[in-house]
Amino acid sequence: MTERSLTITLQPDWKEALRAMAKTAKADTYQGEVLNFESPGHFFGQLTEKRWEIVRAAQGKGELSVRELARVVGRDVKRVHEDVVILADLGLLERTQSGGVLCPYSSLHIDMYLKAA
Repeated sequence: MTERSLTITLQPDWKEALRAMAKTAKADTYQGEVLNFESPGHFFGQLTEKRWEIVRAAQGKGELSVRELARVVGRDVKRVHEDVVILADLGLLERTQSGGVLCPYSSLHIDMYLKAA
């Protein structure tokens, strides 16, 4: 199985971001996956420091229970579960058949360019 990779982009023009993803999808080989945010506020609002800690703790570990993940990051199970729901909705974590979670990406890249208006 191919190792999966994710590139997180910041592209206010969602149509252009969609066009770029379509070009990638036409490639003969796996080019990785893309998660786009329309603004820095949306990016930083969704991917907080504590959520990044969860992703980092889950990356490369295989399936973990939410309780085990909470123990690894040293946080309350309820709060970790709330963050896992958001991270799963974004696609950074995946739920397993047995109710656990895993981070399917062997590498994550953030591609962000900010310039003055």
